[in-house]
Amino acid sequence: MANKNESLGKTLFVVIALCLVCAIIVAGSAVGLKPLQQKNAALDMQRNVLDAAGLLTPETNVIELFEQRVETRLFNLNTLEEVESVDGKNATDYDPIASAKKAGLGTKLDKADDEAGIGSREDVAKVYFINDAQGELETVVVFVRGYGLWGTMYGFMAVAPDMNTIKGINYYEHTETPGLGGEIQNPNWAASWQGKEIYADGEVALNVTKNVTDQAHDIDALSGATLTSNGVENTMQFWFSDKAYGPLFDKIRKGELN
Repeated sequence: MANKNESLGKTLFVVIALCLVCAIIVAGSAVGLKPLQQKNAALDMQRNVLDAAGLLTPETNVIELFEQRVETRLFNLNTLEEVESVDGKNATDYDPIASAKKAGLGTKLDKADDEAGIGSREDVAKVYFINDAQGELETVVVFVRGYGLWGTMYGFMAVAPDMNTIKGINYYEHTETPGLGGEIQNPNWAASWQGKEIYADGEVALNVTKNVTDQAHDIDALSGATLTSNGVENTMQFWFSDKAYGPLFDKIRKGELN
């Protein structure tokens, strides 16, 4: 008759061995799939940029169009100088949102200066310059993000070369309530931003309000989603002010970038 301790030992050995084999398979799969995951993530981000700029259709060859017409550049928001890379990463690979949280790459915001509720702002911005078929600047696309009701809302804003007229907005990630705050992804609401102006007399003038009176600057608030709407307005107030893109936009507007 088999010893009970011996049987238990064999069972534990089999279980542990099986766990190790499974762990090795999972780890190997994760490593092997990582390049594909990164490629898909980059493609998805390109798609979001083109969508904000109004260039995405079901027939769009995203990779081809992006390579032909989009130039990705990096700018230090503190010095307004263009940089080639950040922390060893070029413009394509650089992640500004991740960098915002790293010491030496991001600036911690005081509560009074943090209308968007993001905690810290990247020192180097990633900016997409989109040219028309003739090679002339057509659209500039930038990242925006800010806290809504439940969490941070991530998006892109597309602006005309005058660095004032909005060409499109695309919120690509959020945790807002479906049917309420989640309507920031509603194409009809996004379309209402087109043609609006960011500035008036040098100040950010965008308002997300239930009482639209200024057709140039007011955006109709989302029904039943006051805190989300407030979060969107606060996001714009921060990112297009002198605390973020304002000085860079002024430099682009004046044609001071090559």
